[in-house]
Amino acid sequence: MYFDWTYVIFVLPCAIFAMWASARVNSTYAKYSKVYSKKNISAQDACRQILDANGLYDIRIGRVAGNLTDHYSPKDNVINLSDSVYGSTSVAAIGVACHEAGHAIQHAVGYQPIKIRNAIVPITNIGSSLAIPLILLGFLFPANGVPVLSYVGLGCFFFAVIFQLVTLPTEFDASNRALKALSSGGYLTSEELNGSKQVLMAAALTYVAALATALAQFLRLLVIVNSRNNKR
Repeated sequence: MYFDWTYVIFVLPCAIFAMWASARVNSTYAKYSKVYSKKNISAQDACRQILDANGLYDIRIGRVAGNLTDHYSPKDNVINLSDSVYGSTSVAAIGVACHEAGHAIQHAVGYQPIKIRNAIVPITNIGSSLAIPLILLGFLFPANGVPVLSYVGLGCFFFAVIFQLVTLPTEFDASNRALKALSSGGYLTSEELNGSKQVLMAAALTYVAALATALAQFLRLLVIVNSRNNKR
């Protein structure tokens, strides 16, 4: 039986961290979805008001099926809020909705990390699909004993790491914009605001986990390719 020590050392700890982060998001959201705004403002209304306050009148707010499937689509100029968020007056839902408004504001002001992330999406998608095939082809058809294609595959995979790296500040910044807007606009009390913050910070951990996992997978592949190269 083959024992893949590279997976155990590099990937498994990150996989465990990712599962913990996902569970924490769900538990934190469930906790604060039961804490309601004293002003009885819905997530959709808070999101709308923050968009309008920033002059983003043209951005629509739609509804999408699912739980925590909320997202902003700059292509369609719409913020889609999930069923559990849209009409809810909970501090959890309000935080999530206004986080998406934060992304819309980022696009409007030309926030650099989100521009970089959007620019490398096509390259990342292509690189991710080509990485493993190229690595395997490099093992099968080395050039003068060197798996050149494998290293090209590693380069392709590294774009996934870069994508996750620029995603991290983008998500943290969107949450900070949301919390500042909720505070300055008086939508939530300080106690309620803390609940929204807890939800958004828990969500941010999933992006930290995604970056750690992508980096761990890259390092694992690098070790495997170097090991195969050294054996030749």
